[in-house]
Amino acid sequence: MPNIKIFSGSSHPDLSQKIADRLGLELGKVVTKKFSNQETCVEIGESVRGEDVYIVQSGCGEINDNLMELLIMINACKIASASRVTAVIPCFPYARQDKKDKVGSRAPISAKLVANMLSVSGADHIITMDLHASQIQGFFDIPVDNLYAEPAVLKWIKENIPEWKNCTIVSPDAGGAKRVTSIADRLNVDFALIHKERKKANEVDRMVLVGDVTDRVAILVDDMADTCGTVCHAADKLISAGATKVYAILTHGIFSGPAISRINNACFEAVVVTNTIPQEEKMKHCPKIQVRIQNLSFFQCKIKIFFQLTNHLV
Repeated sequence: MPNIKIFSGSSHPDLSQKIADRLGLELGKVVTKKFSNQETCVEIGESVRGEDVYIVQSGCGEINDNLMELLIMINACKIASASRVTAVIPCFPYARQDKKDKVGSRAPISAKLVANMLSVSGADHIITMDLHASQIQGFFDIPVDNLYAEPAVLKWIKENIPEWKNCTIVSPDAGGAKRVTSIADRLNVDFALIHKERKKANEVDRMVLVGDVTDRVAILVDDMADTCGTVCHAADKLISAGATKVYAILTHGIFSGPAISRINNACFEAVVVTNTIPQEEKMKHCPKIQVRIQNLSFFQCKIKIFFQLTNHLV
């Protein structure tokens, strides 16, 4: 497969390697280091002149450092005369800061700022997965492919939940209603949603269940979970409303702060995530976390990249 280079950032090298293996390619040589003042330095270790370059970097871990590393890698390839640079960002950073939530608010729209930074650094194309808000695609003046984990979610439910025909797909907030209705329609089951009110960020005040889960398996589906306050409160709400079992299926398992202890103490049968974020360390401390749909979920991304890579050969 000529004229193609795939480089990995430091956020998720395992995923980068899996994508390269899937495509039958070697990862490109890149050296990343920091100076004593913590400035990031990136050196591309091979020629990219005239090449179609893909840089894989997820928005996880040390998010600000990894974002800066991605921007520098894109720019390094661009000024080294790469013909096209595509940023593969499985978990898009700052995606939750996509709007002003109050009239007259002086809050930033940081997702737009990140979009501008990626464009200015020289990215020609963005590939991401399950954006927190689909309208973020409109923040870019370059092509954006937002891939979905839904096919993998459907397959996992059918293969791992024997009572799936008697389940209810539940959104832990109103913003995910479209996502759960699509999955419920595909499975031909009912759906419900939970209306939540927040006192402040990462802290839920109260929840109201809209829908019926009595004597049913409840499957919470969301795009991401950070401190897990919402999904754990939602699980308690579903059990008190009569659900027999509760599962959580999340695309991006951030699991920061008290998330692991909350999941361990919650009533989940399992918390299933994709591999957009590394989970090895967290799985050691929380047996409920499963990365069972990793090969399926990002299979779409790999195939999408494959078609992107081979377009210029047709």
